[in-house]
Amino acid sequence: MYDIAIIGLGPAGATLARLLDKKYKVIAIDRKNSQIGKCCGGLLSPDAQKILARFDICLPKDILSDPQIFSVKTIDLDNRIERFYQRFYINMNRAKFDNFLISLISGNVEICNNTICMKIEREKDSYRLELKTKGENRIEKSKIIIGADGANSIVRRTFYKNNKIHKYVAIQEWYEDKTNSPFYSCIFDKEITDSYSWTISKDNYFIIGGAFPIEDSSRKFDMLKEKVKINKISFGESVKREGCFVYLNKGLRSTCTGKNGAYLIGEAAGMISPSSLEGISYSMESARILAEIINEGLNNIGYKYFMRTFGIRIKLILKIFKMPFMYNRILRLLIMKSGLKAIKR
Repeated sequence: MYDIAIIGLGPAGATLARLLDKKYKVIAIDRKNSQIGKCCGGLLSPDAQKILARFDICLPKDILSDPQIFSVKTIDLDNRIERFYQRFYINMNRAKFDNFLISLISGNVEICNNTICMKIEREKDSYRLELKTKGENRIEKSKIIIGADGANSIVRRTFYKNNKIHKYVAIQEWYEDKTNSPFYSCIFDKEITDSYSWTISKDNYFIIGGAFPIEDSSRKFDMLKEKVKINKISFGESVKREGCFVYLNKGLRSTCTGKNGAYLIGEAAGMISPSSLEGISYSMESARILAEIINEGLNNIGYKYFMRTFGIRIKLILKIFKMPFMYNRILRLLIMKSGLKAIKR
């Protein structure tokens, strides 16, 4: 019997596992292996950098990717306009970043990689987890379970299915880099997606990706690649393609923190920027709050966690207010035409 079972070891799960008091018996379950990162652009936002600073965590240089880019090229295909804006992201290797956070977890936490949580059932005073590792099944029990497993969270699907979540598919493909100069771009095109697409130069590769509605996502991604070529952006042979579900926050009603011993952190809780899809900062901050509450004791966790994440929900509201200026064609055109905060090239 474990005190706490954490499903998922991305930034949310790894941060929680690191901060939990050693008096608890903890198991952390992650379906990916150490060589594979999440389908992610691998850009560390200023908010995420600030949280790492609060933890007094410095990144080893082997996590960083080349080059470090200081502007985003915003390509509005709807209005046929381009602008450059200053950004302060850190270009990094997402798999190495996740592994680094996992390496900070103390030895009292039992880590299970390459393990799939197949099913979770509520019992009288605990939760029963059916796990699968290398084709072998095992059963574990825990007093508390925490979903840190992203937009397709099994904890959320099992216990909070009535809290509607808007899932999209993030797809990105890596190519040999044949661009004349590296850059990071943000692409808007309603024909492709009502979210946004991106290109990123990273360690001699050129990445093309986007977040698409689940229906017809592959065709929309192929359309994106053709439009990138039309805009005279060249790239070499395909190296790999990756994808995952991503949560598109369209309102706070779908944000869910959990109760009765089953809690959610990070993207699984709906804590991800609705405008930029940035989730690392929210993952680490929600994990910090929940760890602080659990370390105080196991009573009334759900209410305390809901109340103390009020600041995160306020930030999400502000991001929702920002969305029309990014995704409304007319408002976006007016802002880009004005040249407000744009870099002159």
